[in-house]
Amino acid sequence: MGTDSPSPSTAPVALGAKGAVRAVAQHHQAVVGFLLGFLLVLLLYTTVSSQFGSQNAIGVLQSTPAVRTGQNAMTPQTSPSSMPNNMAKAGDHIKEDNKGQQSDTPNKMEEDHIQHGINGIEKNNQTEAKLDNEKEKNPGEAAGQASVDDASDRIEEELIRQEIDQGGIKNDTNIEQATPRKPICDLSDPRYDVCEISGDARALGANRTVLYVPPAGERGADSQEWSIRDQSRKYLEYVGKVTVRSLNASQAAAAPECTSRHAVPAVVFAMNGLTSNPWHDFSDVLIPLFITTRALDGEVQFLVSDLKPWFVDKYRLILRNLSRYDVVDFNQDGGVRCYPHVTVGLRSHRDLGIDPARAPRNYTMLDFRLYVREIYSLPPPGVDVPYKEANRAAAEQQRKPRLMLINRGRTRKFVNFPEIVAAVQNAGFEVVPVEPRRDLSVEEFSRVVDSCDVLMGAHGAGLTNFFFLRSNAVMLQVVPWGHMEHSSMVFYGGPAREMRLRDVEYSIAATESTLYDKYGKDDPVVSDPESIHKQGWQFGMRYYWTEQDIRLNVTKFAPTLHQVLQMLRE
Repeated sequence: MGTDSPSPSTAPVALGAKGAVRAVAQHHQAVVGFLLGFLLVLLLYTTVSSQFGSQNAIGVLQSTPAVRTGQNAMTPQTSPSSMPNNMAKAGDHIKEDNKGQQSDTPNKMEEDHIQHGINGIEKNNQTEAKLDNEKEKNPGEAAGQASVDDASDRIEEELIRQEIDQGGIKNDTNIEQATPRKPICDLSDPRYDVCEISGDARALGANRTVLYVPPAGERGADSQEWSIRDQSRKYLEYVGKVTVRSLNASQAAAAPECTSRHAVPAVVFAMNGLTSNPWHDFSDVLIPLFITTRALDGEVQFLVSDLKPWFVDKYRLILRNLSRYDVVDFNQDGGVRCYPHVTVGLRSHRDLGIDPARAPRNYTMLDFRLYVREIYSLPPPGVDVPYKEANRAAAEQQRKPRLMLINRGRTRKFVNFPEIVAAVQNAGFEVVPVEPRRDLSVEEFSRVVDSCDVLMGAHGAGLTNFFFLRSNAVMLQVVPWGHMEHSSMVFYGGPAREMRLRDVEYSIAATESTLYDKYGKDDPVVSDPESIHKQGWQFGMRYYWTEQDIRLNVTKFAPTLHQVLQMLRE
């Protein structure tokens, strides 16, 4: 028994120790494996999330690029649909073609640029400070954003380049390549020509010229030039022309410097032509000026070529309401006036009329009449005609309706005026006889017209005073001989109805015209007016507008007076 052998009591102990060691080793391997797997998953998650975060950041930067406006200020690019437009009230936009599409170019005032820049600097300085703080809190993300920052820098550099090329005006259409913006002169309308210049517009009154200086990046080798009559009648030779010129690169570099800068737009128009006749005052100037500028609510300056002091004085209330700024005598102005927008010419839809479909804010002739009445402090629209207002207040004695009888001074005058006055009085009217004078105060005369229920006169400029009548008042137009019914309706009857006035027309017979006495019943001037009109407008003008006076047959005219009286009593 020379060898030692384990005893039965120690063998199990040895076997148990070995099992414990093996179990510990297996558990350790499991823990290590778990930790390695967890770290691998964590690393994979971090890598994937970092990549998605970078792509998302790049997408955001591409969709909302920024333009640097100061040392540390960035202004977000804004879509055209959300940008304010100072000239939207006028309804007139300058269109730009880019990649086969059209986009509206916002027209900014100088104060808008300044205020927008200040607000952008303040807001974006706060934004950048916040971003800097977040970077300090998360330094590990800086490396992962290197490619994003590079992309942002490239975008920012491109936008800054565009802004510099455009002379400090942002390209809000978010396009890669700028399209030249040039003044648009629309010569297509049969009545008028008009030019709209947005951006750097410089008005040189002494030269009757308006210059457009394009931004540096839009200047080419070619220039453009237009010459238009700056009123509502493009073929009227009495009106001089104004030149509108878009400068090329060399011309822009030598453009005259601004002697004054203005934050509001300007309108260049003429006061001469056929003015001094009230109908033409309204049809050629005041209504077109209303169409062109009323939507601007007074924030516009008038540069008047061929200024007429009498016109400015006579219609000063209307002019002051349409513009809060001094009227500039354009021909005598020796400076270089710079505006953010200049309109050259006046829009006109038809003779003494407004087409709501073409007018800003869908203005109508009724809007114009009520506008004029408001300016001259006449009773508001809800007030009835004077005849009804007075009798509604009176308990006993009824006031007669008042009729203003206008007698023309030269042509188409009533040769039996006293007889007509008596006939109107016998029909039951109070008569206000008037022979209009050019020096008549519009303020005073408007109140006299407002006090009347009926405005009566031969076809002519005196009827233009119907703007001062109240709604449902009557315009009684005596139509001269010579197939003048169409002209009477177009020039007065139609506008009267559009303004909620009641239009009554009395067409005289050949025997009521002095042409009958002068030429005889068998002369074509009397017997066949249509043949005279076919010879040319100047022949119709000569006989029926210029040579003719009216001897009203008061007996034949009496039923018309009765008709008007019944209309007022209804």
